[in-house]
Amino acid sequence: MEYATENGLIVGKQSPEFLAEAVVNGQVVKINSLDFYGSYILFFFYESDFSFVCPTEMHALQQALPEFDKRNVKIIGVSVDSVQTHLAWLIVPRDKGGIQGITFTLLSDVTRKLSRAYGVYDDVNGVSLRGTFFADKLGIVQYGAVNSLSVGRNIEELLRVIDAIQFTEKYGELCPIDWKVGDPAIGADDKSREAFYKNEK
Repeated sequence: MEYATENGLIVGKQSPEFLAEAVVNGQVVKINSLDFYGSYILFFFYESDFSFVCPTEMHALQQALPEFDKRNVKIIGVSVDSVQTHLAWLIVPRDKGGIQGITFTLLSDVTRKLSRAYGVYDDVNGVSLRGTFFADKLGIVQYGAVNSLSVGRNIEELLRVIDAIQFTEKYGELCPIDWKVGDPAIGADDKSREAFYKNEK
């Protein structure tokens, strides 16, 4: 099945189906895309277990987990490591560069299929780039961004984007630059657009 377009874009497309092993609450289980139907999903691709920048992102995600839960967003961390490597990293304390205490799902993409489907697999280094993708409750990818391996992501910005996507889904209005909850949006018609720009400061 084709998911990405010819130029590699996946936003606006159905999120790829998957069946893979993962670590959930310290246990190795098999998960598939149907398990998450009806929930929003944040796919959080990262370079590899036991790397340098990745644990800073993992702990930031964990700290913000209550905010994602409020938004009915399930987080799936994805790397090409095995579930055994995930488990080994999970027992290493934070001050040793580990991710002890992380509770969200860690998927093992050892086949590289999911990373390739999202266009984030780095063939040269054999790892996934820092790809972040948000899929709605119908499995449509509404947002995507890819960082190089040397630059970590911003959790606050991810939450802002999710708020905007869920707002537009609920109200049908458009969110301008830097929009946050409580800010004015733009109605999807000429009259509303004119009113927005008239009142813009």
